[in-house]
Amino acid sequence: MSDLKTWDPENERFWESEGKKVASRNLWISIPSLLCGFAVWLYWGIITVQMLNLGFPFAKSDLFSLMAIAGLTGATLRIPSSFFIRLCGGRYTIFFTTALLMIPAIGTGFALQDKDTPLWVFQVLALLSGLGGGNFASSMSNISFFFPKKKQGLALGLNAGLGNFGVTTMQILVPLFMTYSFFGGDPMTLVNTSGTLIGKIPAGSDTYIHNAGYVWLLFLVPLFFLGWLGMNNITTEEVSPNIDGPLTSFGLMTVMLLIGFATAIFGLWLLLPEAANGSGFDVPKEIVLVLVVASTVFLLKALPGQIRQSLDRQYKIFNNKHTWVMSVIYTMTFGSFIGFAASFPLAIKVIFGYQHVMVDGVMTHDTVNPNGPSALMYAWMGPFIGALIRPVGGWISDKFGGALVTQVCSAVMVASALGVAYYMKQAYQSGAPEEFFVPFFVLFLILFAATGIGNGSTFRTIAMVFPKEQAGPVLGWTSAVAAYGAFYIPKVLGEQIKATTPEVALIGFAVFYAVCLLINWWFYLRKNGEFYNP
Repeated sequence: MSDLKTWDPENERFWESEGKKVASRNLWISIPSLLCGFAVWLYWGIITVQMLNLGFPFAKSDLFSLMAIAGLTGATLRIPSSFFIRLCGGRYTIFFTTALLMIPAIGTGFALQDKDTPLWVFQVLALLSGLGGGNFASSMSNISFFFPKKKQGLALGLNAGLGNFGVTTMQILVPLFMTYSFFGGDPMTLVNTSGTLIGKIPAGSDTYIHNAGYVWLLFLVPLFFLGWLGMNNITTEEVSPNIDGPLTSFGLMTVMLLIGFATAIFGLWLLLPEAANGSGFDVPKEIVLVLVVASTVFLLKALPGQIRQSLDRQYKIFNNKHTWVMSVIYTMTFGSFIGFAASFPLAIKVIFGYQHVMVDGVMTHDTVNPNGPSALMYAWMGPFIGALIRPVGGWISDKFGGALVTQVCSAVMVASALGVAYYMKQAYQSGAPEEFFVPFFVLFLILFAATGIGNGSTFRTIAMVFPKEQAGPVLGWTSAVAAYGAFYIPKVLGEQIKATTPEVALIGFAVFYAVCLLINWWFYLRKNGEFYNP
């Protein structure tokens, strides 16, 4: 498609005559591309459950580490991705970053065909899966430029919400495709009961776990052509004024992504134990996050020439206090959604799939619970609700104000997180944990719904608070910070489950939500605030 040298969506006549059609086409190609990104990024949450069911020779903590690796890398790659649109243009960016997803998809398919595949191979593949997480920042930044402010709540909600359906789509398709020999290869035999959304699969059944990687090629190959043929670069001064040809743009994005990979690898090495191919230094995860973010930002700015000039201009967002305020608030909504989506299946499996009984005065958690719910049967519902309701959050916020909707969501998240904590504690001390599953599950669904509505409302606030040139990079940056939830939440849950106190994780998250409620009120709902109820 040709580059758009003139683009003025705020002009009503321009929007109705030609802008709406072009913007809609780019949006509806962007959505499935982003969907595949989320699916490839977070499929380890489902794959690790099935690896447990198949008896892969890895500890539960090692399997949690695969999700944490993908989470940390995907969040880190969002930092360079936040600035791709101005440097490389929307068409080149979406095409290239979507095509890269074929690498981890194919690699995962190969590796899962052998139980003897070493842990480090899965860690590398989880690292590469982070490419899907990084895509969100560039996708949201790109779509924000196509639509007028009054339409951005819904447009960004659709892009993010339907893109987030990648989590639900993955949690439905992967178990189904693992049931049949769609792509050839030898099956493996289930050691424990598994399942799909339509019911349990008994132990002793055959499964084709490698299809979890290969299935995404059915979507990625068509998107390879759609992205190239159907999307546009906006080459106006405010968006992408100085982009070069496609090969130069692809090379530039590769260099910036490699910087993100390098800092993520360093952070993971500091964090992981020696048994999981880390340093064993046991550096606190909060310090690791600060080091990774700071080093990524610094190294990107050290790049020479036009890149540095463009980044200097875009880095002005860091001088705006509202960039940091919205980073915290957006972490509450999207960070929670993505972190819970990554860890929900394995948390259900570990908490409700095993009996927690006293043996010789010691609480044990290793006996399989024959009455436990199937994680693969239920886990998809939470992300499904969170993603489905996200555009609704944008639509409501366009009518009533983003900050007001965010405030209500914050209060609901505090209450539901405390409720989940209570039932987690009861279940993890019971020989029949399934008795507490229904209230735990319902409260978690409410929590997912609140994160989804809050996602849409924060987009509206960002569109109203920031000038047009900054809104895109701010969306990318805040999404990068929030995406660390995909690393932090599985890591915290894994640590607390190992300590036999999973409820502590949810209590800590509830405290954070309460702080966000106060921050949102102070800056955006207080009558004397700078942006009262935007």
